[in-house]
Amino acid sequence: MPRAEMQPSPLSLVASSNYFFYTSTYNRKRAGVSVIAALTLIYLAWVNHILQGVPSEAWKLSGSRWTAKQLKRVYRALDQQPIEYTSKLPPRLDRGNGLVGGFIVLQLLARGTPPADIRILDIRSPERRDMAEGLAKAVEFVQTDITSAAAVDAAFARPWHLSVTHLPLTVFHTPVVILASDRSTYLYGFLEAVNVNGTKHVLAAARSFGADIFSSTSSASISIRPVEPFVTAGEPRNFWQILDERDFSHPLRPRAEFFGNYPASKAVAERLVCAASNPSFRTGCIRPANGVYGNPTDNTVGGPLSRWVPHIVQSFVHGANVAIAHLHHEAVLLNKDAPQAGRPFVVTDPNPPISYIDLYAAISTLSVHPFRTVTIPPILIVLLSYAVEWYHLLPYRVPFLKEILPEIRGDLRHLQPGIISICTHLIGSDADARQAVGKGLYRLGYSGVVTTLEEMVLEILEWNREHEAEDGVVREKKLYTTSTSLAEQLRQVLAVGRVVAE
Repeated sequence: MPRAEMQPSPLSLVASSNYFFYTSTYNRKRAGVSVIAALTLIYLAWVNHILQGVPSEAWKLSGSRWTAKQLKRVYRALDQQPIEYTSKLPPRLDRGNGLVGGFIVLQLLARGTPPADIRILDIRSPERRDMAEGLAKAVEFVQTDITSAAAVDAAFARPWHLSVTHLPLTVFHTPVVILASDRSTYLYGFLEAVNVNGTKHVLAAARSFGADIFSSTSSASISIRPVEPFVTAGEPRNFWQILDERDFSHPLRPRAEFFGNYPASKAVAERLVCAASNPSFRTGCIRPANGVYGNPTDNTVGGPLSRWVPHIVQSFVHGANVAIAHLHHEAVLLNKDAPQAGRPFVVTDPNPPISYIDLYAAISTLSVHPFRTVTIPPILIVLLSYAVEWYHLLPYRVPFLKEILPEIRGDLRHLQPGIISICTHLIGSDADARQAVGKGLYRLGYSGVVTTLEEMVLEILEWNREHEAEDGVVREKKLYTTSTSLAEQLRQVLAVGRVVAE
């Protein structure tokens, strides 16, 4: 007899149907995930392409690119004949000068101010070579922690030499901690302690001890709006910006509307300084436009020399130009009715903005040490910055993790979203500062004495001289304390101090 054909049971039909249903659902989900992943990658590739571009507006404002021939010619000229700009300094004023920056000290001395008329107040003694030779060696240094009102008062109360006691006093307030990447409220306290409270303490002491002029170094980064890299159309919002003083005529923005804690703290300090101005105590601020350089300890040229943004166009300002702006500022504030009092002035080098590729070309062409740029896709930097910030803030959000998670150290620690906003196209506008002083006009009469090309080449020349022995052998790179590394050291010191106090 033929075998009866096996008929599927109702149960097996249900199981088979369920299998088909689950398999189809799984395949659909997998296809959906694949489509989403593909679209995400396409979107990120598009954003990366946008971030690698230069807006036409920024490109038009930038200068021509530096060539190897041009760089070598300037290098040879500076090697044979250093830049001499003493004749371009404002006339000497018979005043005492306390709490000053290195380039201001050198310029005061160059125009004839005796060392006894100058006093440096700082947390550490000058590390620069040019501050340890000549007349600069004779300038008194008083170690001062400006986060302590008592320490600041004690420094200001220190007697001056008898030849100086009768002179009026100008205070050039230049101390600052720069941590451009931090933007969380968890991390604001340290910057507030130095940049805001430190300014309060120095401002109060200057007024109490009879100063009549207070010229403070602010920052053009105050006007930078946060860049939004993830775009839906066109270019990222705020991908290129003009840095000027227009924001000062408006109410102070909330902290969240600054790209980070650093500009937020400088904006608060700037308002404190400018609000304190009156006919008997004239105050105001100089805003250096974006990257300040001028010594191997800086982060702009010195940083790359000692250890993604080749297409980025930015304005730079040499420390000597910032210093000369302060001297012009002091001169206009001698007038008790000066309209320039109580406001900030942006200053830049006296040339169009450059591209970072110019800086990299200068270092790779002229440095005695090999220099090679490794270009990383911007989108990877952006994505990594959010990951680093998330990890870095975990111990603040979940305190018990502080004893478990290893701390991020080195340059990676500073790769957070806040840094993206200062790695975009930033053009400084110092029109008000550059115009000649006139009655009733908000002008400074500032004129930069050195160009970005000259001084970046000169800094590399000085670097080479420090690292080349007489026999031509190149020494290993020196390690300098940059403003960022110093800020990290100060953060740790202040944190230990708080623990001890508690």
